Amino acid sequence: MPTGLVALLDDIAGITKLAAASLDDVAAATGKAGSKAIGVVVDDAAVTPRYMVGFEPKRELPMIWKIALGSFRNKLVFILPAALALSAFAPWLLTPLLMLGGTYLCFEGAEKILEAVGGGHAEEEVDVPTDAKALEDQKVSGAIRTDFILSAEIMVIALSDVATKPIWEQAIVLALVGIVITIAVYGVVALIVKMDDIGLHLAQRSSAPVQALGRGLVKGMPLVMSALSVIGTAAMVWVGGQIIVHGIEEFGFTTIPHWIHDTAQAASHAVPFAQGAVNWALNAFFSGIVGLILGGAIALGLHAVKKPKAH
Repeated sequence: MPTGLVALLDDIAGITKLAAASLDDVAAATGKAGSKAIGVVVDDAAVTPRYMVGFEPKRELPMIWKIALGSFRNKLVFILPAALALSAFAPWLLTPLLMLGGTYLCFEGAEKILEAVGGGHAEEEVDVPTDAKALEDQKVSGAIRTDFILSAEIMVIALSDVATKPIWEQAIVLALVGIVITIAVYGVVALIVKMDDIGLHLAQRSSAPVQALGRGLVKGMPLVMSALSVIGTAAMVWVGGQIIVHGIEEFGFTTIPHWIHDTAQAASHAVPFAQGAVNWALNAFFSGIVGLILGGAIALGLHAVKKPKAH
């Protein structure tokens, strides 16, 4: 009897260790998969606050909550099952879809750069609702549609990193990535959107240092928004370019990927105290150049097609 009990306890201990190891694997895979999507995450956080412009402060947080719920639905109800089906039945489509999404990121980033350099472009005429609720619903729907595109790219990037894992682990990792990233993105968005109000509140306090902090927040938020927009654009071009570089390497076109890798390696050896940082920075830089060339070519081509011909 003692022997049987000891054996049972040993089995339980073994199962516990296995479960703990599996959870560790899931946590590590979640962190790694999520970090690869950081460029899209930054852009998501940079884009969403623009939908709040022009609304009363009391409506900002409810709007963000609606968009966040829509983002959860996008990731967990629509994209997650589609991604798992893709992994199970057509894994060969993963790289082409990832490259398609990377191309979209390159185009979006290059388009923003061209608009900044060219002074922007004329907006198309659209029907703007005069009713406040209808306008809010329109803005929320638009934000959720934009989120769907970015969420799909985030989930496909995450899936590419766990494509060889068991399907149950893929499901857990993708669900965790979707939940954590959504909470992080819209938590940051809420903080950004309400920072002006927080600053105004602090500026009205009796303490001089607190007042100075509040005024600093109010004055600094436009700079934060501008910086976030620049970082988001750069991240889109870099991440998109990196996806393209890895994709063409998988299809056997190795010249550009190997040149980038070898150049970054050679340069990093020249700076022994910061090899990792130099290697990463040069890989990101050259991937960004690839993304900018590809995205710029697409953006310029589309502009040329849309440009009205002179009579």
